[in-house]
Amino acid sequence: MDLARAQAGSTPQTVSAEVVDTTDAGVNLNMNGALLLDVPCPDTYRDRAAGDWVAVRPGTRPVVLWRLGPDPAADETERIQAAAEAALDDMQVVRAATWGTAAPSGSGWQQATIPWIRKTSAGKIELYFQLGSQSDTSPSAPATRPPKTLTVSPTDSGTWRNSRPDEYASSPTQGDWTGRGNRRGAWFYGSRIVDACQGKTVASMKVSFTRKRGSGHNAKRPMHLYLHDHNSAPSGQLDLDDGPENLLSLSVGGTGTATLPSSWRTKLANGTARGLAIYANGSTDYASFTGGKITISFSA
Repeated sequence: MDLARAQAGSTPQTVSAEVVDTTDAGVNLNMNGALLLDVPCPDTYRDRAAGDWVAVRPGTRPVVLWRLGPDPAADETERIQAAAEAALDDMQVVRAATWGTAAPSGSGWQQATIPWIRKTSAGKIELYFQLGSQSDTSPSAPATRPPKTLTVSPTDSGTWRNSRPDEYASSPTQGDWTGRGNRRGAWFYGSRIVDACQGKTVASMKVSFTRKRGSGHNAKRPMHLYLHDHNSAPSGQLDLDDGPENLLSLSVGGTGTATLPSSWRTKLANGTARGLAIYANGSTDYASFTGGKITISFSA
């Protein structure tokens, strides 16, 4: 449907559009080839994602009305159920706690002469009952497990141009918009990633970014990601190591998450690499980004 005719109509109409990216204000939409930014959405439109098709009320200020297609609630219910069952598998459950002045009724009871209690480094309570005599074996204590996931935030970030820090860029930036030299940006984590992975088996690392508004073209632009080996921001040039990997492409205001290659997560976990960087040549992919939180998943 032609957007101009829909706007000019005397009665409200709806058109369909594809979600390009989700933002903190709503969604960016592709409507008949036009990029609409930060279109507001109702609270009932949950689990928004790029690629969704939605019904939109066009006008001077378009509004998303609802998602087209099947409701994802059924899939979400299955995911929550699976997560709950996985959590229960890790627990040792006490069925009932009762007391009284008489001995308990029924068979199988053992008298505890001294109770012991302690708190683990993870803040969990452990109970141990010392018995005068033992008529049944004790169940094994659940194995100590690493956290399923852990999120690491950057300690610092910045941008470099012409082999020195660029004080005019407030967020990590790639490319050259003004002809004064290509910029390279970076996120620094100190020893946070290495410390988080110490003694654990890393299953995956995912990093989230948001494309900053007012930086380059509004349409999707790829992040050209690299590894770097700096613990903190250097006073001279920012070195680039492995890369580039174009793992994520965002329109302005868009937020997304990318899974790092297995070789990258290995280097970040063992300290061979220390952080992430971006770099592009020229104005085509000029863009600034915020975020940089890395979510680490561990094997059981």
